[in-house]
Amino acid sequence: MYLNQLKGKKVALITNHSALVGKEHLVDFLLKNEINIVKIFGPEHGFRGDQADGAKINDEVDSKTGIPLISLYKESKKPTKKVLEGIDILIFDVQDVGIRFYTFISTLSYAMEACAENNIAFMVLDRPNPNSFYVDGPVLDPDYTSFIGVHQVPVVYGMTIGEYALMVKGEKWINQSEGLDLSVVEIGNYTHDSIYSLPIAPSPNLPNMKSILLYPSLCYFEGANVSIGRGTDKPFQVMGYPNSPIGTYEFTPVSIPGVSEYPKFQNQLCKGIDLSYLGEEEIIAQASIHWDYVWQMYQSLGEDKFFKNLDHFQKLSGSDQLHQALKQGKSIEEYRASYQDDLNAFKIIRAKYLLYP
Repeated sequence: MYLNQLKGKKVALITNHSALVGKEHLVDFLLKNEINIVKIFGPEHGFRGDQADGAKINDEVDSKTGIPLISLYKESKKPTKKVLEGIDILIFDVQDVGIRFYTFISTLSYAMEACAENNIAFMVLDRPNPNSFYVDGPVLDPDYTSFIGVHQVPVVYGMTIGEYALMVKGEKWINQSEGLDLSVVEIGNYTHDSIYSLPIAPSPNLPNMKSILLYPSLCYFEGANVSIGRGTDKPFQVMGYPNSPIGTYEFTPVSIPGVSEYPKFQNQLCKGIDLSYLGEEEIIAQASIHWDYVWQMYQSLGEDKFFKNLDHFQKLSGSDQLHQALKQGKSIEEYRASYQDDLNAFKIIRAKYLLYP
């Protein structure tokens, strides 16, 4: 039991609302077991998971426990030497969804590097990845590195957060990786073929399994003049824009505090396609990114009208490759073929760090 490794130590956590031990939060569980928690670090969306995407979060003190809460989603996204003072071990327990641009793996990497540089042990409490049953998408071009893409991995990398941490250390993707004291508390009775339905929404705009399964196919629209349902009751389950000639489904994004305060096309009637009717089994069976959604909307709008923020679109897709494929009129099959060599090279790296069959 990992509790024995924590007894008598000054423990800090990177965690949020998703860190449940049964029905009890990890913080309560550890305090009940007399573990000395000295600080809690919160990733994007905050410790309670109730902050909107992109919202900067300030430091505070937890009203329930009196433990200092340090935000890792502000100007400094990497724990500083000062905030790590007096910590013996830092535990990471956040529910991930296995997608490169979901920022929790960026926070993981930054924290691992900070611990390596400051001689602090790092422990990952592993959790199932709801998208771990396949690997797909272009591998990140280093020229497009950002907080939504830190390492050279594909969009869907098919690893648990613990396996990912082992890869970050093993491939020396962080400074002083050799000296990092890393441990992973493994999941029992789990395989990469396990279809895991999350018991709690990992972030405000991924409220259910359909949104999580569609996320790697729809997130590119964040850089385009297309809504994917932020500001509605179906985020990442619909796509459309005002006066769209495609589809008959109508929706109007509105401001939702703590979820989508300034959604694209706020208070404008949009028309498009409702994907929420799809069965989870149907999405899972394809076991690949649904590039046809991007192709369909791009062909509807055209080059000049499609892009709202080309730089953001490129960072989400990981390079300029997807943009050029669309611009040059290439087929989905041609685009998919263009990244297979890099994807296969990644799969060889990935295989070295898998903990589960």
